[in-house]
Amino acid sequence: MPPETALKFEALEAQAQRLMATFTRAGYEHVAPAIIQPAGLFLDVVGESLRARTYVFTDPEGEELCLRPDLTVPTCRLHLARHPSGDTPARYCYNGSAFRYQPGGATSAHPREFRQAGIESFGAADREQADAGVAAVIVEALRSAGLSRFRLRIGDLGLFSALLGALPMPPRWRRRLRHHFLRPEAFRTALARLTSAEALQVQGLPPALVDRLDPGKPHEAIPAIEDYLDKSGIELIGTRTLAEIAERLLAEAADARETPLAAEHAALIESYVAVRGPAKSAAQKIADLMRDRGVNLTEALDAFRRRLTLIEAAGIDLSDAAFSAEFGRNLEYYTGFVFEIVVPELGPRSPVAGGGRYDSLLAEVGAATNVPAVGSCIHTERLLAALDGGAS
Repeated sequence: MPPETALKFEALEAQAQRLMATFTRAGYEHVAPAIIQPAGLFLDVVGESLRARTYVFTDPEGEELCLRPDLTVPTCRLHLARHPSGDTPARYCYNGSAFRYQPGGATSAHPREFRQAGIESFGAADREQADAGVAAVIVEALRSAGLSRFRLRIGDLGLFSALLGALPMPPRWRRRLRHHFLRPEAFRTALARLTSAEALQVQGLPPALVDRLDPGKPHEAIPAIEDYLDKSGIELIGTRTLAEIAERLLAEAADARETPLAAEHAALIESYVAVRGPAKSAAQKIADLMRDRGVNLTEALDAFRRRLTLIEAAGIDLSDAAFSAEFGRNLEYYTGFVFEIVVPELGPRSPVAGGGRYDSLLAEVGAATNVPAVGSCIHTERLLAALDGGAS
């Protein structure tokens, strides 16, 4: 091992000991989730961005596996192995490697293999208190490692969901907009489509088939599509099953029967997504926007304000914290409060830490119902680089 590599390894180990000591003092149990994970589960829950960067392979028995691209999902699986219902309160911490393909090649700030030291909190009933607690422990850990200059960036997917819930639209449209939220261009395309009666029509299929696709009778869709394919001499080729094709076409047929989203509602969504600025003034800015449009987000905004108050009470200065309504990190399992910690040495594209709330993830992994959950991790190589002035 080259001397410089050995020195970096020793520095990372010493840093990890300080981080983990902070976590365990705060009441988090040290665990070591498995590195090799079932690929199907990860590919279902992490979202398109990370799905394309996950290393997937097949073992000799044909099982599709992956190298964990993060440690949150493996920690959820570990928790469910201990508590199958998922709702038993527990707090875990870890330090280990994660693996992600890096388009354009790996760099010191974005390597293919990197370490995450993090915490996960499951089953805490007071969501805002748990959010603030996780953020406070992460900041305390960073300070224990020697980091003094950083900036907090905050988002709130719960506010976005509350806005969608307050506007008249089919539930599947809400799901669609949430799904595209992390990809601004796709999100705006999806939103524009919902406002156009012409765009909502099913494209490329004869009206007779579309008329047979009754969203109220989904069991009749597959026979109708099979009949159409057979009469048209079309062979089913590709990775999508007939059931998946039927599900998509039923959704399109349902869209074609809907009244388009009102232009003023689409404009309100666009105005909300554009909100950014100091975190401490964001709630009032959003409240003013909603009041002018007659939309009530009082409950979600009260939770946002309370969370900030609790974060400040935990010793985190929010005077320089920034809020962005369109900020959601790059993982689709987040459902509420999200945050990143940025340092001037590395810039906003390489945060040293990040996390947030993911209340539906445990159910997606195997719990019977949604379970309140929030977590965060520190990218330890980036932290070490920041403490070294940004050097690789």
